[in-house]
Amino acid sequence: MSKNSNEHDAQKTGAEAQFSSALREAAEKQLANKPLTATLNRPIEEILHELEVHQIELEMQNDELRRAQSIIEESRERYADFYDFAPVCYITLGRDATIEEINLTGATLLGGERSKLLHTRFVHFVAPEDRDRWQQHFMAVLQHDKKLTCELAILNRAGTRFQVQLDSLRLLRAGKVPVMRISMIDITERKRAEETMREQEEFFRMITENIEDFIAVLDLEGRRLYNSPSYAKLFNNIASKKGTDSFAEVHPDDREQVKRIFKETVQSGSGMQTEFRFVLSDGSIRHMESRGGLILDSQDKPSRVVVISRDITERKQAEEKIRNLAFYDTLTQLPNRRMLDDRMNQAMATSKRSGRYCALMFLDLDNFKPLNDLHGHAVGDMLLIEVARRISSCVREMDTVARFGGDEFVVMLSELDVDKESSIAQARIVAEKIRTILAIPYVMTIKINNTEIKVEHHCTSSIGVVMFINHEHSPEELIKQADREMYQAKESGRNRVCFHNT
Repeated sequence: MSKNSNEHDAQKTGAEAQFSSALREAAEKQLANKPLTATLNRPIEEILHELEVHQIELEMQNDELRRAQSIIEESRERYADFYDFAPVCYITLGRDATIEEINLTGATLLGGERSKLLHTRFVHFVAPEDRDRWQQHFMAVLQHDKKLTCELAILNRAGTRFQVQLDSLRLLRAGKVPVMRISMIDITERKRAEETMREQEEFFRMITENIEDFIAVLDLEGRRLYNSPSYAKLFNNIASKKGTDSFAEVHPDDREQVKRIFKETVQSGSGMQTEFRFVLSDGSIRHMESRGGLILDSQDKPSRVVVISRDITERKQAEEKIRNLAFYDTLTQLPNRRMLDDRMNQAMATSKRSGRYCALMFLDLDNFKPLNDLHGHAVGDMLLIEVARRISSCVREMDTVARFGGDEFVVMLSELDVDKESSIAQARIVAEKIRTILAIPYVMTIKINNTEIKVEHHCTSSIGVVMFINHEHSPEELIKQADREMYQAKESGRNRVCFHNT
């Protein structure tokens, strides 16, 4: 039988003896107050009846005593169960920090039998590196009337190491030295989780602080909650952007598209990739590529949106450069033959719907080769650039001026008129305007031995024109027809315009 059970039985026997003694004293007192003669002169039946009544009262009082003792016993057992099997370790330490009481949970945690743990100094279970902290905590608790908390590393008798949290309180007892009551819980798993989380936070912090991409956390309305340090490339003050609208810097022409994709991400939970233009405070534009992801809360409801973006401006510029190389002449920046073919097909499709005629002009410079022979290709290139500028100044924005090759150019006039003769008249006006402006002398500045010299050159043009509508002829056939008319202009004396008869 355990020490607690023996103490409990002893307490129970003592309580019963005290109650019986009290009853006896009360009966004797009541008897003493009555005169002896009065008692002797009473009928024996009355005395017996009174004794029977007293006996019944005594039995009833004994029943009450037993019931009270039973309730006390049940309460004590419940308390013992709660105390011993509580999921928290409970310890009472004496003035010298020895263990006076400990529940079964505590005994299991410290790795020993309860009886063998009593009168053991608690410091023996504290890891060496934490013993000074424990001593400071112990002394502080004995000097205060409030609960104090401390975290320690504990080594149990099996040598197992774990982390605990102590919630300690001083208990003052009448006529006795104070004791220290401790509730101790194992926080090893919590500490491991905290350390794991700390390592993960450090890991992701290192990523976000060193990654070139831009990481943003937004609320469900698109307001900024967090921006990675990389955003310093875009904003002068990252901290000032917290809580602001993340769509504000998106180019106005792209803003609705970005908002739509953001809403779809929130509603569907699936991130979508998009490209948009980002306008900086100085007005410059960066091209961005972004993908969002939805963060759910503990109830699996949308909570935050993480957006990872990257600056693709250089890639866009490279793509544009490649596109220019594929569709534009590198010298004059005019469309090349490939772009011209695409524009002609578009013009044919448009004329089919509108019923309007188009015109194609094939143009060749009449006196270009002597300039190259005399001053070199660099000067010839300067003239070709000026020719491109002059031709472009004579046409509408919807028309196309292309460099066909060498000193040959092609001009396409779109959407002239539904009447063919009227369209021819309009094309003739433009062709004559081009012929006239190209005949104006060219003045170019060149350097010879670090000395600037102005070179003047006269160069006219021969122009062949063909009208077309719908898809009656292919682009190749139209170019050949216009080319033949150009040669006809040259054979007729140059510096003139010839139209194809259709």
